[in-house]
Amino acid sequence: MSATEQSMRSARIADTRSFCRLSPILVVLAGLLAGCGEKQASQAAAGPPPVTVAQPVKRTVTDWDEFTGRFDAVESVQVRPRVGGFITDVEFRDGAFVKAGDLLYLIDARPFEAVATQADGQLSDARAKVELGKRELDRALTLQQSQNVADNIVDQRRQALQAARAAETQAEGLLKAAQLNVEFTHVTAPIGGRVGRHLVSVGNLVQGSDSGSTLLTTIVSLDPIYIYFDLDEATYLKYNRLWFEGKRPSSRDNPNPVEVSLTGETKPSHKGTVDFLDNQMDVSTGTLRGRAVIPNKDLSILPGEFGRVRLIASAPYEALLVPDTAIATDQARKILFVVKDDNTVEARPVVLGPLDEGLRVVREGLKPEDRVVVDGLQRVRVGAKVTPHAAKLAPAGDKT
Repeated sequence: MSATEQSMRSARIADTRSFCRLSPILVVLAGLLAGCGEKQASQAAAGPPPVTVAQPVKRTVTDWDEFTGRFDAVESVQVRPRVGGFITDVEFRDGAFVKAGDLLYLIDARPFEAVATQADGQLSDARAKVELGKRELDRALTLQQSQNVADNIVDQRRQALQAARAAETQAEGLLKAAQLNVEFTHVTAPIGGRVGRHLVSVGNLVQGSDSGSTLLTTIVSLDPIYIYFDLDEATYLKYNRLWFEGKRPSSRDNPNPVEVSLTGETKPSHKGTVDFLDNQMDVSTGTLRGRAVIPNKDLSILPGEFGRVRLIASAPYEALLVPDTAIATDQARKILFVVKDDNTVEARPVVLGPLDEGLRVVREGLKPEDRVVVDGLQRVRVGAKVTPHAAKLAPAGDKT
């Protein structure tokens, strides 16, 4: 066998071996191509994919803005004694609800009672001197008429009567002060509300208001209760613009409604009204402090709690609404898939508003007669045909 024949034989053997190695791969590829063809054939036989469509809901809505707020008591009092002395009794239970005038503490009143008794005696002495001065002046005036007493004697007795009356007035003042001190030994609640814990126990000496009074306890009112919140500058300017345009009443002049949800709540549970806006922006935060009054009949809200405040942000207006789940995102745009008359799908860019009763407000890009894909978004392709099934929209949940 020649060299040429040997080289040709080696090439044929190599080709045979390469084909044997590639044959399993070719078999797999043939199977995949066959499967794809069967899938396309089955899809073509099934027809356009089914989707659920619905027309947008049209109704009157009102926009709301949401802020974080903190509750605070309408009235808050630090209870301090007006007189100093030793505490003899604590008359309240820690954390109880008290009414205005309820007795809270008793201070030893005996020193003050002794001072009051002494002042009462001084007043009696002053009154006796006034009576004596009156009689002496009357006698001097009688003698003056018969020229039996000098005029200077009459003047002296008139001055003595005036001095006695002044001493009587002073003694009355001292007695009233002493009686007030006796009264102040009964420390009472100045307002109604929930009292804190007692900070001073029986037997301790407390200081009165003359020398830095001792804090005894605190009382906060609970019904109604304030909630404070901060409006950013842009929101405040928006409200001003709406007020000038006559589209929203100002919270300074009108008790605009608010809704409040507590921590952990998914929907508002309390309603109230705005009753105060500050007179200047906070330069450190660029916000304006607002306040709303919230009824708290069950006393469940405590000062210091956080809450979410929803403030009316517009006048009522007509709007179109769709489910939030029907909205898709295309880069920076929000889009809705709309089924046209020929059952082909169109991507419609839209401008969205807030949620209202579980549905999303669509401000621009949608018409009332449009058929919006609300279920089956994963099966739609822009320009492709679908099989639409009509449905009627209903609120997906409570207000948020």
